[in-house]
Amino acid sequence: MGDRENLSPRIDGIAMICVSIARGRHRHMIAEHKHLAEQGAELVELRLDYINGPVNIKRLIGDRPCPVVIACRRDRDGGKWTGGEPERQILLRTAIAEGVEYIDLEEDVAAIIPRFGKTKRIVSLHDFRMTPENLEEIHQRMSKLDPDIIKIATMANHPDDNYRMLRLIAESRVPTIGICMGEMGIPSRILCGRFGAPFTYATFHPERALAPGQLSFEQMRDVYRYEQINNSTEVYGVLADPVGHSLSPLIHNAAFEHFKLNNVYIPFRVPREDLVKFLEWAPEIGVRGLSVTIPHKEAVLGKLTQADPAVRGIGAANTMVFKEPERLGYNTDYQAAMDSLEAAVQASEHVSNFRGKTALVLGAGGVGKAMVFGLIGREAKVYVADGDNDRARYLAHNFRSHYLEWDLRTSITPDILINCTPVGMHPNVDATPYPKHHLRAAMLVFDCVYNPENTLLIKDAKAQSCRVITGVDMFVRQAALQFKCFTGIDGPANLMRDVIKRATAAVKLDGSPRTE
Repeated sequence: MGDRENLSPRIDGIAMICVSIARGRHRHMIAEHKHLAEQGAELVELRLDYINGPVNIKRLIGDRPCPVVIACRRDRDGGKWTGGEPERQILLRTAIAEGVEYIDLEEDVAAIIPRFGKTKRIVSLHDFRMTPENLEEIHQRMSKLDPDIIKIATMANHPDDNYRMLRLIAESRVPTIGICMGEMGIPSRILCGRFGAPFTYATFHPERALAPGQLSFEQMRDVYRYEQINNSTEVYGVLADPVGHSLSPLIHNAAFEHFKLNNVYIPFRVPREDLVKFLEWAPEIGVRGLSVTIPHKEAVLGKLTQADPAVRGIGAANTMVFKEPERLGYNTDYQAAMDSLEAAVQASEHVSNFRGKTALVLGAGGVGKAMVFGLIGREAKVYVADGDNDRARYLAHNFRSHYLEWDLRTSITPDILINCTPVGMHPNVDATPYPKHHLRAAMLVFDCVYNPENTLLIKDAKAQSCRVITGVDMFVRQAALQFKCFTGIDGPANLMRDVIKRATAAVKLDGSPRTE
């Protein structure tokens, strides 16, 4: 597909966000419309099917503060309309007669409701089960129904569905909004404007999404800077499964904005079995770099053409950079972890090596491997334990360290205790991988969990007068190093730290992350 110079025309030359409003009472819908316009929304969708009782279109649009799309969805199209079909079509015709800017007509209705006045026609199709294989055929069929815009919204069951949808938008002669629903389809919502979609859809509030995977207006505008995305925007992202918990989009997008870079960083949920195909087409949608995390850190090695020594030594990469035809691999976990440890040890003991120190690493995944690799190279005596004893045994053998069964992890008293497991991560904040009564004041305790920053392990360690390193320190260090890999610019560590602290504080206040 590649970048295109002449994409489908955009409204007023920019990609807009259409914010869907679905309220049960006219006055609430009107108030929300006004509020959104004051917040900078340039287009809203009024969902008539959510109104309780008779719908008064003149009241809804009479003094509208910005243009509107009128939609009234049936149950089979993902809507709430419970009345008869003739009554629904009368509402749609009335909206057209009243001169609304856009009317949304399903494919089967578009042929029987003619064009009238200046109202532009959006001919739409929704499939909440799948993304059909014959997208091009469907699009061609819809293009015969006198559309100004074609809208196709389908469920993403594979990452490839995003690619097919974005390619459809780019190749269409009729302005097309193509959206894949669900968490796996989020990239299409954020990137559709890059390939010529006249607008994308967002919801008023994260808790009031009208379709699976729909992001809020605030997220689309402030986190992903959707309205600034164009066909030259470089795409970066986090590659994971699951991916919804990641705070990486917050900090990297804030850093891009800080340096005024035409880049966007988005979440890519990619199951193990889809990794190879994803890496093949990702550069075609503008992807230039990826943060790689569970479960892909080891699996990406076979797709790299070059890798730094740490990647080969550890057997895992957490960063990929695409410089066609090269695929470069880095492990910023390793450098960030060692920098964090060395800073803490040097501050208290004025030494920068770990010779003679005993370290216990909990967790034998990608971060655990980076820790063991770095500590062994700095002459520490390293023990490894993991809930999966076989995995810990394998790591210990390969890195010439010592294996401990998980249930015997407290049988030694280490100088350095490092948690590389997800135990204690939000929302399971009352869990700890290491009982408090086994902590000793002389220990240095390093918890790689960053959300929340003050995990139960960190709280217990502070209560026992241990020195501590929080996951935020390591997370910010590795993200700043990734940013350098992506852009050649030193990552703004202080800004990143402020962003992640605000985000985790929001989680603490209301119990739910506000990033996805």
